[in-house]
Order: sequence, then C-alpha cells, then structure tokens
Amino acid sequence: MKYFNTIFYIFLFLFSFSKAQELPPIERFSSEDYGGGNQNWAISQAPNKFIYVGNNDGLLEFNGAKWHLYPSPNNTIIRAVKVIGKRIYTGCYMEFGYWERNSTGTLQYVSLVSKLKPLMVEDEHFWNIITYENLILFQSFNRIYFYNTENKEFTFINSDKMISKVFNVNGSIYYHVLGEGIYKIEEGISKIIIKDAKIKDDRIANIYMLNQELLIQTRKTGFYTYSNQILKEWNIAAKNVLKEVNVYSSVQLKDKSFVLGTISNGLIYLSKDGVIQYKINQSQGLSNNTVLSAFEDVDENIWLGLDNGINCINSKSPYKIFTDDKGIIGTVYTSIVFNNVLYLGTNQGLFYKNINSQDPFKIIKNTEGQVWCLIVYNNQLFCGHHLGLFVVKNNSVSKVQNTAGVWSFKEIPDLKNTLIVGSYDGLSVLQKVNGKWEIKNKIEGFNKSARFFEIINNREIWIGHGIKGVFKLKLKDDLRTTIQIVKDSTHEIDEISSLVKFKNRILFSNKKGVYAYDIASKKIQKDAVLSKIYSDSTYLSGNIVVDDSQKLWFFLKDNIKYVSSNQISNKFIIKDIPIPVQSRKGIVGFENITHLTNNNYLLGTANGYIIIDVSSKTEDKEYSILLNEIVLNTLKDENVSVNPHTNGVFKYGKYSIVFNYSIPEYDKYQVAQYQYKLKGNYNKWSEWSSKSELVFENLTYGNYNLQIRGKIGNKITENSINYSFVVKRPWYLSTVAFSTYFLLFLVLSVIIHKAYKRHYKKEHIHKQLESEQIITQIKNEQLNQDIVNKNRELAISTMSIIKKNEVLNNVKKELKSTHSSKVNNAIKLIDLNINNTSDWKYFEKAFNNADKDFLEKIKMLHPDLSPNDLRFCAYLRLNLTSKEIAPLLNISIKSVETRRYRLRKKLNLEHEDNLVSYIFEI
Repeated sequence: MKYFNTIFYIFLFLFSFSKAQELPPIERFSSEDYGGGNQNWAISQAPNKFIYVGNNDGLLEFNGAKWHLYPSPNNTIIRAVKVIGKRIYTGCYMEFGYWERNSTGTLQYVSLVSKLKPLMVEDEHFWNIITYENLILFQSFNRIYFYNTENKEFTFINSDKMISKVFNVNGSIYYHVLGEGIYKIEEGISKIIIKDAKIKDDRIANIYMLNQELLIQTRKTGFYTYSNQILKEWNIAAKNVLKEVNVYSSVQLKDKSFVLGTISNGLIYLSKDGVIQYKINQSQGLSNNTVLSAFEDVDENIWLGLDNGINCINSKSPYKIFTDDKGIIGTVYTSIVFNNVLYLGTNQGLFYKNINSQDPFKIIKNTEGQVWCLIVYNNQLFCGHHLGLFVVKNNSVSKVQNTAGVWSFKEIPDLKNTLIVGSYDGLSVLQKVNGKWEIKNKIEGFNKSARFFEIINNREIWIGHGIKGVFKLKLKDDLRTTIQIVKDSTHEIDEISSLVKFKNRILFSNKKGVYAYDIASKKIQKDAVLSKIYSDSTYLSGNIVVDDSQKLWFFLKDNIKYVSSNQISNKFIIKDIPIPVQSRKGIVGFENITHLTNNNYLLGTANGYIIIDVSSKTEDKEYSILLNEIVLNTLKDENVSVNPHTNGVFKYGKYSIVFNYSIPEYDKYQVAQYQYKLKGNYNKWSEWSSKSELVFENLTYGNYNLQIRGKIGNKITENSINYSFVVKRPWYLSTVAFSTYFLLFLVLSVIIHKAYKRHYKKEHIHKQLESEQIITQIKNEQLNQDIVNKNRELAISTMSIIKKNEVLNNVKKELKSTHSSKVNNAIKLIDLNINNTSDWKYFEKAFNNADKDFLEKIKMLHPDLSPNDLRFCAYLRLNLTSKEIAPLLNISIKSVETRRYRLRKKLNLEHEDNLVSYIFEI
C-alpha cells in the first residue's frame, strides 16, 4: 500500500506542472455546432449583435442561440467578412459583394463583380475588407478595389508583388507589399513609406497607432514602432516570446490591450504595455492552436476563428476559470487561503500553490484521497480527510492519532486550544496539549454522522443529519457525554441539506423554505425573507454556506444567491450571480465557496474552480430579445419563410408555425431563458425554458397575439416580442362559404316548402278522398239502410198480402160452407181482392226499390216469361217458401211446386241447378 501511494504521488507530481492559469470563460463551437467547415477566416458583428464568420463552406451567422450557414455564391471559401450597416460584405475566390436581409429575414447575396471594369485578374482570392469614409476596400493578393457606395463606381490599385494586407489606421490607409514594404495612400496616390528589410520580408499582422507613432506587428519578429522615418523594435517584456511564435492574426482591444492569434501556439494576451497576461492553447481550453482571425465584439468578448472551430472568450467576465483538464486535481470540495497560499481539498487529495502565481498546483504528500474541509484556527491550518484529521504545516501534514472520517471542526466559545470535531461516527474533542494536537475524548451518547453541526455555547450543539433529521445535544461540563438529545420532528432535512450559524441563529433549509432557531427565544420559525430566495421550481440543494466575510450562500438551479447585511439597518441584502447549475458543474449537496481576497470568491467545481468577482455590475446590463425567423412547416416538409416584421395572415390547415428568437448574448455563464404566452390559445406565461424555438401545430382559426420575453439570470429583457397573426377560417367556414350555405339554405327551404306544400296538398286530397269515401260509405250505409228499410217494407207488404189472402181464403172457406146467394157474392168479392192487381203493382214498385233492375234483367234474359212468372220469380228472390208463396198467388202449395217446375223449364235450368240460387245470381 505504501508503495502504491508513493507511485501515485510521483504520478501526480510529474503531471501537475501545467500552468495553473485562471482564465476567462471560453465558449467553444465545433463544426458540428455551426454546421460548416473546420476553418474560419474572418469575423464581424452587426448592429443587432449577430456574429458573422467567413468559413470554408460559406457565411456563418450566429444570433446567440443558433447558427445558420449561407453557402458562398460560387461554393468557394469566404475569407473576408465586414458588416457595414445592414449589409454584410464578403469576399471569396473571384467574387465579392454583399448580403442583405429580405422581407422574411433571410440573407440574400448581391454580387458587385459584374460592375467591375476592367475584369478581375485571374485566380484572385479576396482576403480582407475594410472601410474608409464612403469607400469599401476589397483586397486580394494582386489588387485593392475601392467601391464607392454613393456613385456605385470602382477604382483599384495594382501591384506586381503580393499585397499581404491593407489597414485603416486612424483614418489613413496603409498596405503591405511583400518584398517592398509598407505603402500609404495619400490623395489617391500610393507612396512607400517603410522599406526596412525587417518589414518588407516579413508579413504584417496588423498596424496600430501608439502615442502618435505607428505600431507595426509582424508575424515572426514582433512589434515595431515607426515615427519620423525611424523604425525600431518596441521594447516590451514579451518581445522575446513573440520572436518564437508565428502571429497570424492580431487585434487591439478597446482597453488598448492586444490579442495575438498564432499558428500552432494558440492565443497570447498582452497588456497595453506589452506584458503577457496569459496564454491559452488547446490544452487550456481552445478548440485549436491555430488562430486565423481575432475580433472584439461590442460587449468586449474576444472571438477567435480557428483552424478547427470558433471560440468566444469572455475577456471582461467577472468569472475566471481554472479547469483541471488532465484530471489531476479532481473535484474541489473545499478551499482556503492561508499565508498567501491557495489550498484545494479535493476527492484526490490536498493541493496548493501561491495565490498570486501561475505555478502549477502541487499535492501535499500523504493526503491522497477525499478531503472534506479546511479551517484555520489560531494560525494553524487543519484538514478534515476521510482518513482522519491532519495538521498542515510548511506544505506537509501530520496526522492526529485516533481519527478517521472527519467532516468538520468548530471552535468552542471561551475555551482556548479546544475544537469539536465532527466525524463519520459522532463528535470528538480536539485539544492542544504541550504544543501538540490530540483527541482528548469522544463525546459519548451520539454515534451518528455529524457532517453539519454548530455550537451554541460550551454545552449545547445542534446537528443536521441528512437522513435522521435535526438534533439538539446538551453535554456534560466535561464534554465527555450527552445528558440530553432532542430530535426536532416538525421540520424535515434531507441528504442535500445543511445546518449553519448565521447572525446568531441556527439555519437549515429544505424545499419548503429556510428555518431558523433563534438562540435568544429558543424557537424554530420559518424565515419569511430567506424563504423567498427560492421556489419549488428553482430549488436545487438545501446546502447553504456561510463564509468568513459573513455572506450566506444559496445554490439554485438557475443561479447562485448570497445574503449580506446592511451595516446600518441590519436588513438583508440579496444579490444574484447568474451561473446556472449546468455551468457550475458542482456536486449537488457538496457545494462550497470560499472568500479569497477583496471581492473575489472561489467556487469549487467537478473539474477545478471558478473565481467570482462579486463587485461586477452584471445586474445593470440590459438585454434585448429578437424575433429572427418565422417558418411554416407543411406536411410535405416544405418550409415557407414569413416576414417577422409584419402581422401574419395564415391559411387554416394541418401545418406548424415555427418561431425562432434569441438574446444575442455571448457570455458563457449568462444562459438565456425564455417564456411566452399566446393570447387566443394560452393566456398565461409559460414556464421558463432555454429553448429558443416555439412550434404551434394545427392552430384553430382565429386572432392570436404571441408575446415572448427572455431573461439572463434574473434580469428580464428590456423588450419583448409582440407578434399578432390571424389563422384564417377554413374555406368551409369562410364568408363565401357561409353565403353559399345561406343561398343553399334558401333554395333548400324553398324546395322543402314546396315539397311540404305538395305533401300537404296530397295529404289534403287524400284526406278529402278519405272524407268522400267516408261520406260515400255513410251514404252507402244509408242506402243499404234504405234498402234494408225498403226490404223491410217489402217484406211487411208481402207478409201483409200473405196475411190478407190467408184471411180472405179462410173467410171464403167459411162462406162456402153456407149456401146462400149473398154468400156467393161475398166469395166473388173475396176472389176479387185476392187477385187485386193493385197489390201487385204496389209490390212491384217496392220490390224494384229494394232490388233495382232484377225484373228488367230477368226479362232481358228470359223474354218469354209471363207476368205471373215474373211475379213468381220476385217471390223466389225474396227467398219465400212455397207455403208463403201459395197465399200470395191464391193457389195451393202443390200448385206452387208445379209452377216451380214450369219456371225451371222456361229458364232452361238443368236438373242439378238450383232454381233459387240461379234467381239470386241474376
């Protein structure tokens, strides 16, 4: 084990000698990020703060959220870019011109080459574009073209030798011709002003003005000043370093400092006096070691066009970053400055370096492993380690015996040279005896982990346990055992919570808020002010930290907040540091921050640390949000761009409306977030999101107003996007459609009306027919009743005749029994009444009323029938029996049968035919 530790120490020692530079944040963009070629040759910025880069594949545009590539007009490399007003001028192989935004927000290219007279030199590449008053200069290796933006005319300067670069220095135009020297254009004429061999044979990276002198930077031999026809080397601290590198690009910043981009050696940052402030190469954060172009934007960020990628350095950022790219140091869990030495306690050991140097961090031997805490007590540095307690002296350590797994230390009030040690298995008393620190005793009665604890007085200790909760311990006077353990069951604490003393109160937090135990009142209450620092949506960790400057730190999802006190009113002052959790890259629940010097604080991260200058006025900066593009995506994957500057009118259909927007802010740690509300659909502000695109699919028809706003940290953008648009009604709900529907309704109403009218007319006719049928039926029933009545009358009449004849026959028989002459007369009278033809006529009339046309029909069928036969047929029709017929005919029953026989003969009936049936059928 000892052998292994020795090897490990040697390994760390050998590989820890890279410069421990604390550098400004660097945002890196690869070709996969921006969607173009590897090499990037020129950079410029538009008034709306968009960044434009000349790339191997074309013109790159960056709006702060997304990159967009516009292929070059002839598919060649764009090496020159210059934004002038609303136009982006570019130059490539045998082509130069400008890009201008159309109504939909898309850049369109306009070539200027067609206006040239005479034509270009063969194989011209354009490398540089600068401005001078109303002129735009396009420089190739052979010529400089002057384009007059007022009269649209061209002039040019030829050179037999290669023009390496052209410069505008304080309103004067200079250019360098390789092998000849530096020329100046005066009154339209080129005059060579410097012929020195140091200048003419080396390419010029840039020319500046320094104290009324020209400051000329060469690629290989450094800086020179030129005044009164005298060229001399600029005597600066960095001059020897500059002779060892090849400077390809250079820019002087607003503060007069310099950024030099080299070939293969990365970036060199010089002060205005020529002192190297720092160097950055690929091992320290750049994407590539060859810097093809350098540019400072309006926010003083430094943009680098690299041989492979694009980088943005936040040179004026309030943050400085130390990144442990080699993994030697590891995750920083604690830090401290002691005797001008910066100590880092990490998961790989205890490291140190002089705080004011760029020397590499070195590990202190025998501290390999997890370091939990570092504290200074009585000018003595202590280290809490998973192996135990160490005392640090002269960059070496000695271990205190009988210790293991030490979380923290706390000073006991009014007891000198005595500390309470919180460890994995409880609390112990550390005491200095005879100049040596040793564990006096373990405090019995509490054997749980004591990572967070605070001492109220010599006998009362509060402990926050991530799983078990919050405990209050009372100790015996000898600090050996506990006499009381009280657990607070009313307030929750979890694994990412902590317990600290701040302003004479014990604080601990959870998702619901910050709770405070007031030492004076001895009550736990929710702190109304501190609990407002975070919400459910922003809460990340309950780990809160108090530093030695008495600032209280909170670590949230979107930022870090710290609390200090007003010196007069003692009210809380809450400040915001907008570094989101994804940029901090810390260990949740083990966040740590340390006061270094003045306003600088060190925040430990998973691979190094961040130094924060809290005096920076980042909160005063204003931000703007821009609506960049509106696109309609159809089901056929056809994208249609829409003018974002005028209210939109969109057809109804199955497609999506895409809104792209951004805050053109390029600070690595200033993460933009957005929220929106769509009046007419979603009238409440959405949750904050880092997504810079909105997609609405298949919106229903109607009027909409989209509002979008952004924020960086807690700073809301000074403006908001307000875009109104209309989704038109579908064709089947349009005004024309409704007019058509109305006309169809009218036509249909008329048709239905006529149909109903026809129907009701038919119904009326039908009902009329039914009525007539009913009337007819009633009439028929009445007729039938009349017939029945007539038949009744006929039957009555017939029966009357029958009765009368019977009576007369009976009287006749009685009279015949007497033999008197008067009787004979009576018999004759009776015979006369029996054969009275008037009875027959009356009967015939009644019979014809009851059975119309029967006698006529039978006469027609059998014309040879006699009246007596007809009369006999009528009696048969009445279904009278022979016995009933005999009196009517005044004959005997036998005679009636005889008549039946004779009538059959006259009617030509067969033997089997029934006479009465035949009579009924007629």
